[in-house]
Amino acid sequence: MSDLTHLDSAGAAHMVDVGGKASTMREAVATGRIDMTPKAARAIRDGTVLKGDVLAAARIAGIMAAKRTSDLIPLCHPLPLTRAAIDLVVDETGVTATATAATDAKTGVEMEALTAVSVALLTVYDMAKAIDKGMTISGVRLLTKTGGKSGDWKAPE
Repeated sequence: MSDLTHLDSAGAAHMVDVGGKASTMREAVATGRIDMTPKAARAIRDGTVLKGDVLAAARIAGIMAAKRTSDLIPLCHPLPLTRAAIDLVVDETGVTATATAATDAKTGVEMEALTAVSVALLTVYDMAKAIDKGMTISGVRLLTKTGGKSGDWKAPE
């Protein structure tokens, strides 16, 4: 079990000690998508969803989620984010979310970017569910990460 960084020698879950690591600039980008009916996508694009501006709410929710990741994911370290950004693109059948999270810290921001995308997409669902309860969230994944001991990484295309 010694190869698993979140388990101690007895197999108990623990938070990894990053105290000896150097702080470095780190950035992660994640993406995901919510598919829906053309009617729901049009309402979001045109700003006619009765609950209000879906994209503004989703963007703010994603940023808030990035900032609160360590409260949601048990073994994540709280990080001082230097950037949390959400890009939302509406097309004929859905919304694609891309989140960027950055920090100057001792551990990476992959979980913050993934959490931001997930919560932004859940917010889109919540705001538009009166139009389409069958929306599907999929493809949530890390696209890139930079910085840290393990270096840069990019998802295969």
